[in-house]
Amino acid sequence: MAKNDALFYLEGVRYQSILDIPDLQINPGVTVLLGASGSGKTTLLKLLNKSISPSSGTIWYGEMDLKKVPSVAHRRQVLMLSQQAAMFPGTIEDNLTVGFQFQERPAPDADTMQQMLAKVQLKKALTEPVINLSGGEKQRLALARVFLLDPAVYLLDEPSSALDDDTADAVIGLVVEQARATGRSIVMVTHSKAVASKFADETVLMKDGRVVSRMNNRDQEAGS
Repeated sequence: MAKNDALFYLEGVRYQSILDIPDLQINPGVTVLLGASGSGKTTLLKLLNKSISPSSGTIWYGEMDLKKVPSVAHRRQVLMLSQQAAMFPGTIEDNLTVGFQFQERPAPDADTMQQMLAKVQLKKALTEPVINLSGGEKQRLALARVFLLDPAVYLLDEPSSALDDDTADAVIGLVVEQARATGRSIVMVTHSKAVASKFADETVLMKDGRVVSRMNNRDQEAGS
């Protein structure tokens, strides 16, 4: 059954022949899912987001069985940013406000949106067409959109994949800082051990659809 202090708890979860997770607790804070391509990391994120449902087993979000939670309502609280960020036709402003339209919420004002662009190091006007943006700029725009929507949990699939090393370090640092400052949690997929060691509270190592190990990075730091 659900663990009271868990952000997510997986019990006997399988997904087709891709994932087999008998037991996994993901705690509040910053959790990094680490592993090679094909290890099941992105599939696990999609299960946590209710983009897909497990073939068997139960996933708890806090004390709620995800089977009993409306998918749309859940995704407003647990928002996933895919590796290939979705962009909508129009301007940067259109892409920052579209999520609010979907959720029937008031959009932020222009000053708030421009400040968020500055935070993610995207030096563009709100009127700039998204078709003019590079892959890395689109990734930063997608992060700005997630920040503005302010979900309880950020699910990030390789958020630095389209960024150079220096920008990636700065942007991931910003994501972690923003989440910790606002009491939010992050579950982040990466294949970078450097990202895991620098930013994660806990690291879950995956291989061939299974959890190989789970390490509390903060306990390790305290003991070093």
